[in-house]
Amino acid sequence: AALQENLDKKLFGQHLVSKVVVKAVRGFLNNTNAKKPLALSLHGWTGTGKNFVSKIVAESIYKKGLQSKYVHQFVATLHFPHAHSINLYKDQLQSWIRGNVSICPRSLFIFDEMDKMHAGLIDSIKPFLDYYELLDGVSYRQAIFIFLSNAGAEKITEVALDFWRNGRTREDIQLTDIQNALSVSVFNNKNSGFWHSTLIDRNLIDYFIPFLPLEYKHVKMCVRVEIESRGYTVDEDIVSRIADEMTYFPREERIYSDKGCKTVDAKLDYYYD
Repeated sequence: AALQENLDKKLFGQHLVSKVVVKAVRGFLNNTNAKKPLALSLHGWTGTGKNFVSKIVAESIYKKGLQSKYVHQFVATLHFPHAHSINLYKDQLQSWIRGNVSICPRSLFIFDEMDKMHAGLIDSIKPFLDYYELLDGVSYRQAIFIFLSNAGAEKITEVALDFWRNGRTREDIQLTDIQNALSVSVFNNKNSGFWHSTLIDRNLIDYFIPFLPLEYKHVKMCVRVEIESRGYTVDEDIVSRIADEMTYFPREERIYSDKGCKTVDAKLDYYYD
C-alpha cells in the first residue's frame, strides 16, 4: 500500500511504471513459492524517475530503505570502472551476491548505469536469476534485482512522439506498445551492459519498464513537490520560471525536458538559498 501511495504522490507522468512496479513487487512478495528472483529493468532518459522508483521500492520493503544492510547498490562507473579487470569484477560480484543472499534470502540488488557497464559482466549473475531451486545450497528465489539504464530511451521517445503526433495522449500508451521493441533495442545496443546478454536471451528479466520522457507540466509538478518538501508555500511564478529554464526536445516541437526533473533541486537553491 505504501509503495502505491508513494508512487501516486511523488512520481509524475509515468502511468506504466506505477502500474507495473506495484503489480510486480506486490505479486512477488505475496508469492510463497516463487520459481526465480524478481528482475526488473528500468529504462529511460536521465531525470525521469528510475533511481527514485528503486528508492521507493527499497523503502516499501525495508525499514531503513536504501540504508538497509540488505539493500546493495552498484554503480557501473564507480564499482566496475576498468574493462581489463572484468574477470575480477565477475568473481567479486558473484561472491558478494552469494554471501549476502546466504545471510538474507530477501536481499535487494540495484545496478545503476547499466548502459555504462562492460558487456558480459552482468551475465556473471545469470545463474542467480535463473530457475534453480538451489545453487551450492543457497536459494535465490526470494531476492530482487533492479537494473537502471538509459539504454532504450530513444525507442521509448519514438513511441511517445508517435502517439503525440497522432493526437493520442501519453496515457493511451500501453506496455505492449513498447516492451518488446525496448528489450530488442537494449539487447542490440553495443553501449549497453545488456548487449547480447543471456539475461535477455533466456527471458530472465521479468519486466522491461519504460520511463516516458517528461513534459513541461510534469516538470512543474516536480518543482511544486520539491518546494513543499522544503517547507515553503508554493509560488506559481517560481514554478513557471524554473520549468521555463529547462531545455526541451525535439528542437521543433519542444515537448520533452531533456533532463527530466534532474536539475530541479539545484535550480530551487537559486530561489531559496
